[in-house]
Amino acid sequence: MIEKPRPTDIKLHQQSRILEVAFDDGKAFDLPCEYLRVYSPSAEVRGHGPGQEVLQVGKEKVNITAIEPVGTYAVVLRFDDGHDTGIYSWETLYELGSNRTRYWRNYLQRLDSAGHERTPQAYDEKMDNG
Repeated sequence: MIEKPRPTDIKLHQQSRILEVAFDDGKAFDLPCEYLRVYSPSAEVRGHGPGQEVLQVGKEKVNITAIEPVGTYAVVLRFDDGHDTGIYSWETLYELGSNRTRYWRNYLQRLDSAGHERTPQAYDEKMDNG
């Protein structure tokens, strides 16, 4: 059985709106709150099946207000826009970190295709460059 990476440290930097997650395989990811919010694993965001995803707009300034453990396998992130239904498993956080650049570009393309403008943020360049 292959061991899945587990977090060794989770730090929320509220001023920069970045969640820093380090894993036991040595990888660490800086995940903006906006990114975590728009890729929430909740049914509200992802829907109940392929093609039911709901594009999240206007989340540039969203922040995390609380991080609550769910057993030993996940956390619930509570956002200041009231969203708190996504359970972020360690596997989900690792996937979001590992695929950040690709997922972020996809999100920006989806916004553009839908005709939504997004206010640039300080972390944008770092998101695009991995």
